[in-house]
Amino acid sequence: MARVPKKSSQKAPPMDKLLKPAVGVAIAMLVYYIMKGMTNEIPRIDVSDQLALREVFFGEGAYGKDYAVLCHPDAKTGTVGLPVSSVFQDSRDDGSAPVEYVLMDCDHVLPESGKSIYEKFNLNKKKRPTVFVSGRSGPPRQVPEKHLKTGGMLTKLLKQMLEPHAAKIERTKELKEKCLNKDVCGLLLKGGKPEPYVKHAVANLLGKYPSVQFASIDSTVLFLTNLEEYLPEYVAGEHRFVVFKKVSGGLAAGDNETKAEGRLKTSILALEEPGVSFGAMSTLVSNVLNGKKMQGIPALPNIKTRTKKLEESERLKRDRKKDQARQKMQEDRKPPQTFQANDGTKEGRRLERERRRAEHNAEKNNVPKTPEEIAEMEKRRRQRMEEEAAKWNIGVDDSSEEGGSIEEERVDDEDEDVIDMDDANDSDDDVLDLD
Repeated sequence: MARVPKKSSQKAPPMDKLLKPAVGVAIAMLVYYIMKGMTNEIPRIDVSDQLALREVFFGEGAYGKDYAVLCHPDAKTGTVGLPVSSVFQDSRDDGSAPVEYVLMDCDHVLPESGKSIYEKFNLNKKKRPTVFVSGRSGPPRQVPEKHLKTGGMLTKLLKQMLEPHAAKIERTKELKEKCLNKDVCGLLLKGGKPEPYVKHAVANLLGKYPSVQFASIDSTVLFLTNLEEYLPEYVAGEHRFVVFKKVSGGLAAGDNETKAEGRLKTSILALEEPGVSFGAMSTLVSNVLNGKKMQGIPALPNIKTRTKKLEESERLKRDRKKDQARQKMQEDRKPPQTFQANDGTKEGRRLERERRRAEHNAEKNNVPKTPEEIAEMEKRRRQRMEEEAAKWNIGVDDSSEEGGSIEEERVDDEDEDVIDMDDANDSDDDVLDLD
């Protein structure tokens, strides 16, 4: 029977060897959290610095940034102060929104207006936390309370407000406000779910043309009246693209202090073929910005639900436009009409006059006169007429020396011309009777 070997006994490591690494890890974690707290401290705007306030409110400084501002009162001397909103802190910790997070005492009274920051920019103090966005994007705009439930919701809203993106349009009012009322607007009419390359193309357009507003509309369910007939015909799955350029007018109705902008007028330039790509859309936008001639439209587009009746009416408009273009082309191809004979009609007489006038001018070597020469001739003719009229006009000094009027002299002359019938009879007696 084999001998069973004895198990070797192992001793536990001494505590002093484990204590030193544990203390080192604890110290490292403590330093990490202290440094994290220091770096996560949200800066506060000095409300007494006017330049800093204008930078935050209107983006007038050298930085040109956008700011997310939390209205947070200053801590009084010797007190800790109110804690920062967890929603605002979580959004800042996320760090994906393109803004600078700052704190500000909105109860501060501005010396120029005598109003607090709440009153100056119409901020609702009762909605807590009170957060507004300002800076390069414009004056302060308060964040709605429904977007302040979590830090993620606030971050999402800030991205939508500040990151360039194509506006989604579903109503006529949105079309006018977000597209037609802009100086230049590119509208993508989606014929279905956009492919990834279409999304990348639009994203590149947003980055390349920051001054141009881009928007999209779902053409599968929506129909644009007063516009469809100028675009390629709708085909399911095919996207279309058109650029608007405002001509005049606007949407402001005006009041006692401001004047109404007048009726909004716009012009269009569309891709002639269905299907979109970054190159084609970029070239179209560039042509519009460089001043290429646009096509005016008599009425603004309106959004309606796509129906077969609307599609049929749009198809009839297209057919009428094609017929008009075909007739114009046929008229342009016709040889110029030449004169053959005066057939007695109005057109024949007109052609006869033109032929004779042309022959006369060619024979006399007459050169057609310019409008300036015609005006000068008319001026001289009127002067001659006035001079001749002045010769025949008789003034007061031309009356008779005896003091009689011209009318009396005229009556006397008429009396002398009257034949005395008695004298005529006496003359008859003097005639010899030859019989």
